[in-house]
Amino acid sequence: MVYLDNAATTFPKPPEVAQAMAGCVARLGANPGRGGHRMALAAGRLVESCREALAQEVGIDRPEQVIFTSGCTAALNLAITGTLRRGDEVVCTHSEHNAVMRTLERWRARGDITVRVAEPDERGLLTPDGLRRAMTRRTALVIVCHASNVTGVVQDVGPLGQVCEAAGVPLLVDAAQTAGLLDIRLRTLHASMVALPGHKGLLGPQGIGALVLGEGMAPEPLLYGGTGSASEQLTQPALLPDRYESGTLNLPGIAGLLAGLRFVQAHRAELRDYEQALTQRLLSRLAEVPAVRVLGQTEGTRVGVVSFVAPGDLSYLADALDRCGFCVRGGLHCAPMMHRWLGTLQTGAIRASVGPFTTERDMDDFAAVVARLTRRG
Repeated sequence: MVYLDNAATTFPKPPEVAQAMAGCVARLGANPGRGGHRMALAAGRLVESCREALAQEVGIDRPEQVIFTSGCTAALNLAITGTLRRGDEVVCTHSEHNAVMRTLERWRARGDITVRVAEPDERGLLTPDGLRRAMTRRTALVIVCHASNVTGVVQDVGPLGQVCEAAGVPLLVDAAQTAGLLDIRLRTLHASMVALPGHKGLLGPQGIGALVLGEGMAPEPLLYGGTGSASEQLTQPALLPDRYESGTLNLPGIAGLLAGLRFVQAHRAELRDYEQALTQRLLSRLAEVPAVRVLGQTEGTRVGVVSFVAPGDLSYLADALDRCGFCVRGGLHCAPMMHRWLGTLQTGAIRASVGPFTTERDMDDFAAVVARLTRRG
């Protein structure tokens, strides 16, 4: 089996991830922050070690501004729903995932907010001038997807963040496809909040992610309950991160995330270069297949995501690739606006996405099988 669905979840993980999770379950099963005994304190230290490592990853000095969530979707929901108020306007890009768009649509359908989708340029990217044209005096939040999960094209977020700063509007960045691979420091992106998953480029397990809050950002919590602090109060505590972390944290997930993050931090440059080389190899090989059309620009900065279309039923092609031993994603990839812009809303696309353990031979073999299957079609 050749796994080419890393944009959904990286696989396999470094061995350290499973070892850390198993060790946590076997030896560190207490509830962090819920007791003064040694096992609970050790669990709490593990949580804070991961929080500090993530704070380093996003370039902030206050680890308590890293809020653990069940994933990037939960982080985006917290940032959006906790920030918006009735009458607000939101500006977003056309490449947003449904984690953003369905959350916004819920508010829009009730008549609570208006949503403006900024027009991209011919490359599918939002320019600072394009963002300025989309914003109005009512704009309360700008949301930008750092890299498309359909085309792999990377948005230069920093200049957009500067536009937001000048207008006094917070910027939320969806780093689902870039965390662990690209620079997602808040100061580089000029971002107010960054949402990230643990199970993709950070090489951790499913079920863990984080929302990073910039200075002055205080969205309303979505969950209320026990935090292990200020238990005499009926109101939610205001201190971070307790304000947002009600209930029992996913300690095995945090242990696995910390192991994955440490692996990434130890090998960052080679991981990035390797992914770029694999992606370019795949693009080059697919360019030799007459029936295939790769989606999005193939030049410039991108992550290891390559989507393409070919004549015939693409769901059949995805199934045929599976039978040939290749795990790929077929369909709309939860990004309907991007597919509408690409003209593939009715057909969807085949997405192949590489990871740290993909090989050059995998790229060659995959392209050869695609060529054979599309010739048959």
